[in-house]
Amino acid sequence: MNKPARKIDGLLFDKDGTLFDFHTTWSTWAGGLIEDLADGDVAVRARLASEMHYDLGAMRFAQTSPIIAGTNREAAECVARALPDREVADLELYLMQTSATAPQAEAVPLAPFLSSLKAEGIALGVATNDTEYGARAHLGEADVTGFFDFIAGFDSGHGAKPDPGPCLAFARATGLSPARVAMVGDSTHDLIAGRAAGMQTIAVLTGPAGSDELRPHADVVLTDIGQIPAWMTA
Repeated sequence: MNKPARKIDGLLFDKDGTLFDFHTTWSTWAGGLIEDLADGDVAVRARLASEMHYDLGAMRFAQTSPIIAGTNREAAECVARALPDREVADLELYLMQTSATAPQAEAVPLAPFLSSLKAEGIALGVATNDTEYGARAHLGEADVTGFFDFIAGFDSGHGAKPDPGPCLAFARATGLSPARVAMVGDSTHDLIAGRAAGMQTIAVLTGPAGSDELRPHADVVLTDIGQIPAWMTA
């Protein structure tokens, strides 16, 4: 029996909240970051939490946080508003270095998931608003870097989401028509970028955003990336 035709030939993944569960990784990291930067000063701790839209009691980012889908530079600017005596460039480097070592919680077991996609001839990429350094560090820690044909951060020269530049760069790198690629992400930034590039869009619920927020920008909303193989041939 012939296999049903699949919908796509390439998958471009966001990283945080998509390949890795967002709150398990980044809300925990942010709580430690705030404590380190506040250095015991209650007022500074409160300012940092306010600027970062972080709930100290729940130890979670609010959905309104500009850090969730922003670039490392935008995160540094956010933190700097609470620390007027610190230079943005210094904070940007500090955030890049500390975030690169943050323990990652895989949304699904990534190695077997990605291996099965590669076996089907699917081109794979990552486009994140993190730094490329951070992306490669996290993918390397999960031992999955080699599955990807393309890895880009906001600083890789293709722009940052919601600009479609990183999506179009993946299509060029793999020789695929954007219409045969799906952008997979947990934020509207990811989905808007994908649609602007002419790609299909897949929303996943392993980040802070809910289905109501994501659905207007997505062709499908899935619980996590593990449901993608069934969707491809449904």
